[in-house]
Amino acid sequence: MDARAIREQFPILNQEVNGHPLVYLDSAATSQKPIAVMEALDNYYKQNNSNVHRGVHTLGTRATDQYEGARDKVKQFIHASSTEEVIFTRGTTTSINMIGYGYARHFLQEGDEIVLTQMEHHSNIIPWQQAAKYTGAKLKYIPMEEDGTLSLDAVRSTITEATKIVAIAHVSNVLGTINPVKEIAEIAHQNGAIIVVDGAQGVPHMKVDVQELDCDFYAFSGHKMCGPTGVGVLYGKKALLEKMEPVEFGGEMIDFVDLYDSTWKELPWKFEGGTPIIAGAIGLGAAIDFLQEVGLDNIEKQEQEIVQYAQSKLSEVEGITIYGPVNRGGLITFNIEGVHPHDTATVLDAEGIAVRAGHHCAQPLMKWLDVTATARASFYLYNTTDDVDRLVEGIQRAKEYFGDVF
Repeated sequence: MDARAIREQFPILNQEVNGHPLVYLDSAATSQKPIAVMEALDNYYKQNNSNVHRGVHTLGTRATDQYEGARDKVKQFIHASSTEEVIFTRGTTTSINMIGYGYARHFLQEGDEIVLTQMEHHSNIIPWQQAAKYTGAKLKYIPMEEDGTLSLDAVRSTITEATKIVAIAHVSNVLGTINPVKEIAEIAHQNGAIIVVDGAQGVPHMKVDVQELDCDFYAFSGHKMCGPTGVGVLYGKKALLEKMEPVEFGGEMIDFVDLYDSTWKELPWKFEGGTPIIAGAIGLGAAIDFLQEVGLDNIEKQEQEIVQYAQSKLSEVEGITIYGPVNRGGLITFNIEGVHPHDTATVLDAEGIAVRAGHHCAQPLMKWLDVTATARASFYLYNTTDDVDRLVEGIQRAKEYFGDVF
């Protein structure tokens, strides 16, 4: 895989920021978009713009075919058993909230357990807090190992017969921890629980087979996988989606409406009330085509080479603390001794290097790490080891600058 050639498909990367060539290391927050995705959106709006599932005219038929074609691409991409199991949403947050409202609030009761981890993104904590408050269920957390991983022994000792939902990130957005989802799913199912997987940092970077993982729900966002913002996916096993209640009501999700009662349309449209995210879904379909053309195996291999190179180079820098396990997804979270991560990010930005700084929507994890914030460099298919070298040079400059200040 030639990352330098791939970069040419991302026009935004061919610019200078603050007088320096842009080094974009914030793909865990949002990835950049290739020409193919932008052209797909442009084509839809210029040639086929129409609402779907409604009109019988030509534009409506084209738009519907593209929209439902994108659903089929998602189905194949994550190896769902049917397009009925693929729900288009606004993103991972919306998908998890849909489960919290449409499933958890209807099937949990007082004394039931919801099991999480402290590495979860706020989007995979707050909906379960709210569900617990509403139903009287109890939250429990699987204890983490010192390096930020999970042991299966800890999983087994935390999940009990009272556990009804296990919600876990496939890949931590802070530590890069790749969790053993398949094994955790097996333990959950042995105890009669379902498992909800936050796949926001998983699907863009590795092959995902939801049937092999045997997860009950899997949520992810388009904008982190070269697709547009404002579109994502909720995968759910058909039997669970049929039991689950819709959370948005209105046009297009109905079967029949009377003055005093209504019935719902079949899956997947039961959960897609109103005008759906047509352009976003089409753009996501184009992103899937692009990623499959490059190859997920190639992307994962490239990222692993870069992240291992980054760990090696950063570990040589005095005063750097790296958080998370050695074996990780394509990101490095770190702090420079004596320098606030916001200051680190500001100095790096002056050098044209974009990283994330803050609590990364993971305040419980920050508390576990005993820090208020961290800096994070996250990599994707368009990054190279040259970008890592620029990062290391920028960190050295930050150290020198704040060493002089203090």
